Amino acid sequence: MHKITQLIATFAMTALLLSCFGKAESSKTEDTATSVTVTNVRSENAIFYNSYPSNVAALKEVELRGMVGGCITGIYFTEGKEVRTGEKLYEIDRRKYEATYLQAQSAVKIAEDNLGKVQRDADRYTELAKQDAIARQLMDNTLTDLKNAKNQLNAVNSELIKAKTDFEYSLIKAPFDGTIGFSNVKLGALVTPGQTILNTVSSDDPMGIDFEINETELGRFQNIEHANASKNDSIFRITLPNNALYPFPGKLSVIDRAVDRQTGSIRVRITVPNKEKMLRPGMSCKVLVLNDNSGRQLIVPFKAVLEQLGEYFVFVVKDKTVVQVKIALGPKVQSNVIVQNGLSGGETIAVDGIQKLHDGSTIKIASSQK
Repeated sequence: MHKITQLIATFAMTALLLSCFGKAESSKTEDTATSVTVTNVRSENAIFYNSYPSNVAALKEVELRGMVGGCITGIYFTEGKEVRTGEKLYEIDRRKYEATYLQAQSAVKIAEDNLGKVQRDADRYTELAKQDAIARQLMDNTLTDLKNAKNQLNAVNSELIKAKTDFEYSLIKAPFDGTIGFSNVKLGALVTPGQTILNTVSSDDPMGIDFEINETELGRFQNIEHANASKNDSIFRITLPNNALYPFPGKLSVIDRAVDRQTGSIRVRITVPNKEKMLRPGMSCKVLVLNDNSGRQLIVPFKAVLEQLGEYFVFVVKDKTVVQVKIALGPKVQSNVIVQNGLSGGETIAVDGIQKLHDGSTIKIASSQK
């Protein structure tokens, strides 16, 4: 009886020790579990764009050059301001060109009068020749004089056109509506014909935005070019140098004729309205092109993604542990990122605290994000 009692006491002691050991192990497991926040992988309507560095270009831009020589005698505009088609901008000393023009006009008048006299003589001698009342040599000389008079009139008319052109070139006017820049010459400066650049005028509205695309994207942009205008309106957006979004969308205007053989890229131009003059030629900006995959996509917080040697992973929660899953990322959408491959949707993934995790880590959930 005593032995039975002693055996029961031994079993009870063993059970007590095993129970305490199990509780200790359980407590140890809870103490080593990593605290994380979690969220569910969800599908959302994601609108995202591909970004391209670009430059603003005026659709019309011309360098003003003096086509005749002389000194600048007049400047009639304010630098950096708008000018209108035909508005007077510069004047090159016109006195010499005006005198030549007046002289050419006089030469034409004299030639016309001379031609009239010779024509009347020729008409009179022709009638006399019909009656055989004039020497044949005199008639021939008269017809030669008539031909020479006509040629002389043509020659002086050509000189008149040249003189008139030079006279008009001495007054330089705006070729189109736009904005004029800083003047490269001052009053009294000497202008060399065809060489001296006086200023530059560029159009303001609309403006062109030029950017380069890879030749592999050419088919996509050709499809956009052939699409209807209403669809085209929603595809192109612009961000300014301060990262502000330009308020007006762009339209595809030109795809260059050839691919650059060295870079494998091709230039594309979109046009945008610029009534507020927010865009200036040469400005750097970014063109945002609506991605073809915009629509329902799997979205996860970007901070839930772990990068290792150029590959991306998330930790999927399985009971009280996590499984490291490799994923393929798409574009970022604000603080989230699109998952193109690796997840099916509905999974629960760790968000905060992933730096301490590895495949198979034990976790305890601190909170769940929506």
